[in-house]
Formats: sequence, C-alpha cells, structure tokens
Amino acid sequence: MRIAMVSEHANPLAALGGVDAGGQNLHVAELSAALARRGHDVTVYTRRDDPDSPEEVATSAGYHVVHVPAGPARPVPKDDLLPHMGEFARYLRDRWTRQPPDVAHGHFWMSGLATVVAADGLDMASVQTFHALGVVKKRHQGRADTSPPERVRIERMVGTRVDRVAATCSDEVFELVRMGVPRERISVVPCGVDLGRFTPDGPTAARGRRFRVVSVGRLVPRKGYATLVRALPSVPDTELVIAGGSGRTDDPEARALLELATSLGVADRVHLVGQVSRADMPALLRSADVVACVPWYEPFGIVPLEAMACGVPVVAAAVGGLTDTVVDGVTGVHVPPRDPRALAARLRELLPDDLRRTMLGVAGADRAHARYGWDRIAADTERVYERCARPSGAAVREAVGENR
Repeated sequence: MRIAMVSEHANPLAALGGVDAGGQNLHVAELSAALARRGHDVTVYTRRDDPDSPEEVATSAGYHVVHVPAGPARPVPKDDLLPHMGEFARYLRDRWTRQPPDVAHGHFWMSGLATVVAADGLDMASVQTFHALGVVKKRHQGRADTSPPERVRIERMVGTRVDRVAATCSDEVFELVRMGVPRERISVVPCGVDLGRFTPDGPTAARGRRFRVVSVGRLVPRKGYATLVRALPSVPDTELVIAGGSGRTDDPEARALLELATSLGVADRVHLVGQVSRADMPALLRSADVVACVPWYEPFGIVPLEAMACGVPVVAAAVGGLTDTVVDGVTGVHVPPRDPRALAARLRELLPDDLRRTMLGVAGADRAHARYGWDRIAADTERVYERCARPSGAAVREAVGENR
C-alpha cells in the first residue's frame, strides 16, 4: 500500500526535546518504520525548515521523508505555520495528482487541513490523528494558548471531512464526539514504544544514594515540572532529574524552574540535564526509582510507556491518555494535576517501598509488551485504513490483505 504521512511541523528526522519537537515526531517516525517493515511504501511529508535539507531522504528505517517547500526554509513556531498551509497543500496536490497514495494520514490539525485540501476529489482514503485538540488546550491554558483562533473550527472541519479519525486515547474520543465527529468514524489507536530499545535489562545511568525521580519531555509549562519542584520540599532525600530542552539558564522555562527550586531550598536536588539522546534515554529511565509524568493535560504521552517498558513505576497525572496507559495501582499511581501536596504524598508512600515499586514495574513491563509495541500499533493502524469509508476503501482493503 502507498501511504502518505503528513506531519507539517513534526519532522521524524528532528532531534527530540526542543520546543516543537517531541512525541509527535517520534510517533510519526516509529509508525512509519513499523508500516514499512510490514511491506508498505511510506512517505512522510514535512515542512522544510532548513535550506540545506534535501528534497527527499530515504531513511535507514525503510520510509522516505519529503521536505515540502512551504514558507521560509528556517524554523518557525508551529503556531505561526497556518498561513503557509495553502502552499503546503498545493505541493501535496501536485504530487498526489500525478500519483495518489492509497491513504493519506494527517498528523496534527494543520496537517489535517493540508491533507483534506490536497486530497479533495482524488481517489484516495484519508485518516487523521490530531495528537492534541484545540478545545482541550484552550480549556487548560486559557489566555496563554498561542494557537491561531481558527484552530478549533478547522479541527471540527477536518474531523468531519476525513474518512476516519484515529484518536490516541478514550478521552479524546469523548472530545471528538462533542465536536460533532460521528462516533462510528473514530477508532482508538494509541502511541507505541520501541520494545527493542526500552527494556528492563541494560545499562543504568550513574546516580547517587538519594531516591531518584526522573521526568522527561519538552521544557514547557504544561508538562508540570513546576509541580514536581513544588512537591520536592516535602519528599526528603530525593533528587529530581528533568530531561528536555536546553537545560541552560538562558532558556526561560529552565531559569524559572531553577529560580523556583532556589526559593524552595531544593536547588541542590533539582538537575536539569537538557536533551538526552534516544540511545541514552533507556539508561536514564532505568536509573529512576520512579518516573513522574504530571502534566496539566496530555493527549497521550510516550514517556510513561517507555518507563513501563523499562520496568520502572510511573506516577502520572490523571489526565488524557495517561489514564489509559498507566493503570492506577497496577503499573503506577495516578495523582491530580497541578497538586504538589498530593504528588508529594504519593511519592513519600512509593519511594521507600521497594517491593511495591518492583511489583508495579513488572506489571508495567508486561502491559507495555502486550499492548504497546510499534508492530502491534502498525497492525491496528492498518485496520483503520481498511475501514476508511471512501470508495477507495476497497483498494485499501485489498492492499492491507496483501501485506498480512
């Protein structure tokens, strides 16, 4: 099957941990690789943000990346990319008119817009994964939300125009239905984890005698790092390691976290280590007594899966996709978001209890291996393509059958 992945800002080749480089980049990269392993011809279309980037790259994982000339060939914040989506869609339209894919899969709302416009009238199926919804972001960030005002309206349009929406968690399904997307056209396909890289056995990063809590992700306020820092004074003999962003004090969020830690008297126990490579991430996670993921909201969250696959218990905010992946009391524990006292209480209970942490870690590894391997996620995605409602669905079903 010919599959077009459209990911306007999240280049699967980008280094993770920057402001606009995180879980979506990884999702697109891993899903594309897994589908390629299953025999599909996968091309990822992403915006060119570097004048030296070649138009097309053949990756070692078996899929291709096309750098689409849309807007300036330099990094642009994703919330400023909407004016360039017309140019992006015209490029896709030109390519797909000459050789349409069997299915186009948009990732994020602007990719969905470009996909819907480019695919209009062509004999091809369309699928959308939003990764995050504007209505949820606005609900949690209010005036701090920097999304274009058109976002919610465009998401509603995309959700009702594509053949199928692949939601990443059950919470997203409820939001989509409220937006007017028919429930029968929504499937749940979660993110996955690299089970070959993230395992309980392997090297462990060096650490001291204190308990260690590790938190990983883009260094932005909604990830809840300030909640962790505020909890730390009530969790003695414990260090907090935050991986993501630059880790330098010229980063506004890093500076704010360090200033907060200093004001609370825990600066010596807070370590901002900046970006950690994919190769080194499993060792860092294995070094943790607990991996904490406590965002204000989270459409899915890949880090909890990576921690679970490494056999490390997860303390997770009970929001969004984290309520699907982390089973409270089984693979980790849930805490209310933005509640340092509740977080501190759970950490004080969990950190000294070696037996309980071991049991949670074992259950987490079992769950990750049973449900969240990328090959399993690719198979689930194939079934979504198969169920696409457009006339081309017959061709899609035939193509899927050939690759089973």
